[in-house]
Amino acid sequence: MQLQTGSPAQRCLSPMELKNLTHVSEFFLLSLSDDLELQPLLWGLFLSMYLVAVLGNMLIILTVSSDSHLHTPMYFFLCSLSLADIGFISTTVPKMMVGIQTHSRVISYGGCLTQMSFFLFFGCMDDMLLTVMAYDRFVAICHPLHYSATMNSHLCCFLVSMSFFISLLESQLHNLMLLQFTCFKDVNISNFFCDPSQLLQLACSDTFTNKIVMYFVGSIFGGVPLAGIFCSYYKIVSSILRIPVIGGRYKAFSTCGSHLSVVCLFYGTAMGSYFGSALLPSPRKDVVASVMYTVVTPMLNPFIYSLRNRDIKSVLWRLCSRII
Repeated sequence: MQLQTGSPAQRCLSPMELKNLTHVSEFFLLSLSDDLELQPLLWGLFLSMYLVAVLGNMLIILTVSSDSHLHTPMYFFLCSLSLADIGFISTTVPKMMVGIQTHSRVISYGGCLTQMSFFLFFGCMDDMLLTVMAYDRFVAICHPLHYSATMNSHLCCFLVSMSFFISLLESQLHNLMLLQFTCFKDVNISNFFCDPSQLLQLACSDTFTNKIVMYFVGSIFGGVPLAGIFCSYYKIVSSILRIPVIGGRYKAFSTCGSHLSVVCLFYGTAMGSYFGSALLPSPRKDVVASVMYTVVTPMLNPFIYSLRNRDIKSVLWRLCSRII
């Protein structure tokens, strides 16, 4: 038996009905606007943002791979972050654009869980890689003489691999928790993608324990990396303040300025989305916060690193001169 719109999906089923329920067949995502005249404008806007994000991150990867002087741990992690950003934005925006084009808000049950898994995976990858990059800056500034020996190729590959497997574990833990629910009191998701917290709120069964577990898992996989970033920058700032020359302080801190900007953008939009929806629940406000978190952040990251990094800019100019 499958749930259809207007059927038992709109209410929680009795224990007898629940025994006959296997799974829901589909969910309905929130439309960005009900105004049909705005649909082409929204489609063009998000297509432009998506192309800028993907091409910008691909350009970062091409720039780093084309110049041997950029084959360092910092730029290796930057390429990994760019790949994660491409995956992150590709998880939500293409499906949303198809929905705008076809005027359909439907997403299948399996498609919803798949989208949620990739969303959590690439979001956690961003989180872990930003932590790894903070550690890289910590070693470079606080222990410059041991940087080459410490941040060798084996450690760099190990850190990225660990980020991958931790992100995979986190996404599958959430997936396994949500797979336990076969009954939902509604099939309308108040966001333009399958947000795991939204699915948990729609479940019929007692979700208190699962909410505790989910928020605990989220706190561990989100809070621990953030604590690592704070710890790294505490050590970095302490080391910079001990430099007697002001010019030396500026030069030392400028090496991590781009990373710090991306950290503030990523965590700022993520926390704004989370606390905004918790304190002032409003579907439309949640959508705006989610757009900032899932679309704007991956789009701006390449610009932050290219505009604030002299090495990236010089290689980009060389590449442009060769093409012209």
